Amino acid sequence: MLRIGAWGAGSVAVAAAGALTWRSVDGGVFAAGTGPAYEPWSLPAPSGPRDLVHAAILAANAHNTQPWIFRVEPDRIDVFADGTRTIGTIDPLLREQQISLGCALENLLTVAPLAGLRATPTLLPDPSDPGHVARVDLAPTARTASPLADAIPSRHTDRAAYLAERPVSDAALKRYRDAAEGAGVSLLWLADDDERRAFGDLTVRATEAIIADPDQAADDHRWYRSEWRDIQRLRDGVTIDASGQPAFIRTVAKIFPTTREQNHDGWLRGTRDTQVPTAAAFGALVVPDGHDPAARLAAGRAYQRLHLMATADGIAMQPLCQIPERVDREESAGLDPHFTRELADLVPAGHAIMTFRIGHPTVAAPPSPRRAVEDVLADAQSRSGEPDTAY
Repeated sequence: MLRIGAWGAGSVAVAAAGALTWRSVDGGVFAAGTGPAYEPWSLPAPSGPRDLVHAAILAANAHNTQPWIFRVEPDRIDVFADGTRTIGTIDPLLREQQISLGCALENLLTVAPLAGLRATPTLLPDPSDPGHVARVDLAPTARTASPLADAIPSRHTDRAAYLAERPVSDAALKRYRDAAEGAGVSLLWLADDDERRAFGDLTVRATEAIIADPDQAADDHRWYRSEWRDIQRLRDGVTIDASGQPAFIRTVAKIFPTTREQNHDGWLRGTRDTQVPTAAAFGALVVPDGHDPAARLAAGRAYQRLHLMATADGIAMQPLCQIPERVDREESAGLDPHFTRELADLVPAGHAIMTFRIGHPTVAAPPSPRRAVEDVLADAQSRSGEPDTAY
């Protein structure tokens, strides 16, 4: 047996303490939510078109890929999809990318009156360029404040537990449904016990199917960010702090590097044991044609509007889209349409293209890293492309 004397043991202890301290610093244990990657959440009072883009980049978006590019002129902003920032087999039909762009567009339009600008959007203005998702014409108008614009820098995805014993009132659910509907989008609430149980069970099974699918598992993992230095460098992706895990688990995960399998095991446990059982209700945004880009953009606008309303009301929300992701995977890969059939049973009218949960929060949701406005402008010298995983 190897024996270590008193001095040797002390040296090992010092070395171990030093290693843990280094890992704590490198993992961002003492710097959660700080640094340049989080500076965009300090949203200035808007005064011009560039400030509208600043609001747009704070929108909800799938896996925090931030798949947008903006061209800014004094009287116009054009919104483009960044085709390099995709989630691969997680989003093979680009449904989530287009929903994300709709979210960004809604933020832009919401903050415009606060800047004294009337913003008039035209969706898909160039039939020859499907990546040109919107043109927004700007004109001066009286400055108008709104609680939704005020909520933009406070809106964060909340993956933590909700207050399971406290429902969201029927009146609030109806108000949110009324606000979401329009432009071909409707909102279906799955709120009674049987509906929540069925949706929750299908979501857990969809999570298991994604983890068991090598391509989807790899594409999902590419957007996890565990190192503080990488968060500051890449300024995108899902972080440990935003994972919804308890504080102790988040700290351990930062100090001790985790594998893809461990990350996915935590995702499954969080979905099954925390997110599904504590949701007050699940929502499904439904459109007549799930492949229609305009409908996807409209659904994104609806979701962002709902989340801003919920934020203003002190209500938490989180996209919970594993089922639609498996539906897209089945279609794109020619798999047996198992999840497609089961989702159609839950939502028999139309196509449920985005699903989410809602409830009363137990903690304050943390912000996610965001790229700077300069990095998402069409005339930028360089833009982030495929996420750099060569850490």
